[in-house]
Amino acid sequence: MPAATPTRTQIGRRLPISECSPAESPTPRLYRPEEVAAVLGCSAWWVKDRARRRLIPFTRVGRAYRFSADHLAEIIRMHETRPAHPQQPTQLPGSAKPTSPQRSSLPAATSVRLRARPPRRARRDQYEIAA
Repeated sequence: MPAATPTRTQIGRRLPISECSPAESPTPRLYRPEEVAAVLGCSAWWVKDRARRRLIPFTRVGRAYRFSADHLAEIIRMHETRPAHPQQPTQLPGSAKPTSPQRSSLPAATSVRLRARPPRRARRDQYEIAA
């Protein structure tokens, strides 16, 4: 028996992510910049600009930028900020106070006094006087 051909409404209909299963759709779902921007909480212009400058991963379909779920996860990881220093354990009331850190045996750096440059006007006037 020949396979049923899909109707026009079936071809143009997009299924929500919850209705799609890997068995039904072997190709990954590609998101438009507007959809990615909504998830990231930024503008579609920002998403397109970063893709144009090749700062974020994307797929190009014709002249359009498209993003897979893996691209979106990587963009989020790329812009993630970690704490600069690991958090110190909090002291509970009544616990012993931590000891003071060891002082460095390096000598203190000598300070250098900085001088401001004279304004351009003053320098230009000096050249005109000398001429």
